[in-house]
Amino acid sequence: MVRIEIFANQSVQQVITDNLEQIIPGFLYSIVPLIHGRGKKSYKLGTTTWPETNFMLIAYGDDSIEKTVQRVIHYIKTKFPDEGIKLFIMHDIVDIIEKYR
Repeated sequence: MVRIEIFANQSVQQVITDNLEQIIPGFLYSIVPLIHGRGKKSYKLGTTTWPETNFMLIAYGDDSIEKTVQRVIHYIKTKFPDEGIKLFIMHDIVDIIEKYR
């Protein structure tokens, strides 16, 4: 099992969710709609000085979807290179231990 976390500018939220839903049948996820913070290039605070905000998508799935998610996000990043799209995939520690037994 993998945990998928995607952080990106809210402007690409619909593009990301639409593509993942189309490519991965039954793709289930949760959205944290307003993420404030600081990235490499700028702040995302939702204020007049720093008006942009990010969102976070969290999903869990079988290991089999990992490569597909990576390909989808890579494709979207090529279309929207300045939207701070970041993908993190974490593996279940039990799966890792079983793999190396």
